Amino acid sequence: MAPDYDVEFIDRGDRNREARFLVRDVSPAFANGIRRAMIADVPTLSIDEVRVIENSSVMFDEQIALRLGLVPLTTPDDYEIGETVTLALDVEGPGTAYSGDLVSTDDRVEPADKNVPIIDLKDPEGSETPQRLEVEADAVYDVGREHAKHQGGVAVGYRHLQTVEVVGDADEFGDDDPHILRGVIEESEASHASATSSGDEPRDGELIPTEEFDHDLTQRYPGKEVEVNDVPNAFVFHVETDGSMSVDDLVTAAVDTIHDRADELKDAVQL
Repeated sequence: MAPDYDVEFIDRGDRNREARFLVRDVSPAFANGIRRAMIADVPTLSIDEVRVIENSSVMFDEQIALRLGLVPLTTPDDYEIGETVTLALDVEGPGTAYSGDLVSTDDRVEPADKNVPIIDLKDPEGSETPQRLEVEADAVYDVGREHAKHQGGVAVGYRHLQTVEVVGDADEFGDDDPHILRGVIEESEASHASATSSGDEPRDGELIPTEEFDHDLTQRYPGKEVEVNDVPNAFVFHVETDGSMSVDDLVTAAVDTIHDRADELKDAVQL
């Protein structure tokens, strides 16, 4: 039976593209495995080959292809590695061509953000023909370890969850230098703590992001001497996606890839 992991979300960004969550009862190796899987093993669709039909803009074909390759695309979960989908772009100046102008042969595949500018097309003075761009592009389904443009997790990291222990009163004649700490603390000395920026009263066991007290423990525990300790096997992940999938889907898919590789290894060993 697979072990149960204690997962608690601390905060989420708009459109579920960014989140911070706590995972308990995992080893440092497993935490790093999740991070690596989110970056390298979760497949996404990304434009790989571009066929230029007409380009009368001031930008080279290769530059336009590069920009198209950086547009995140929504990714259905029933594609196979190497499978492709075709998108088309047909725009005429004057005006700016955006990622939202891309038209896909699969209604489920579209730019994750429709406001990514691709090129500004002009209406040249003295010319009867405005600048025009028409291309066809094949997006391929592949993983981040093959190319960075397939990395659905654009910013993935983790830190130890930490506790702060009050060990006494601060020296009356000591210095007033700030005690900087970044990450998330688990409130274990709530009786000594000041209220957060939201005005809530501190509670034992509460998870407090350090930005709520400007990362300075002397503001959270005024007049106290404190010690900071890592909570064993508890890690706070900070994950941001490119919009091709939600944080939930990215994390779930990453864990699934680890599970699948473990099954493959188990089968290979039993042979």
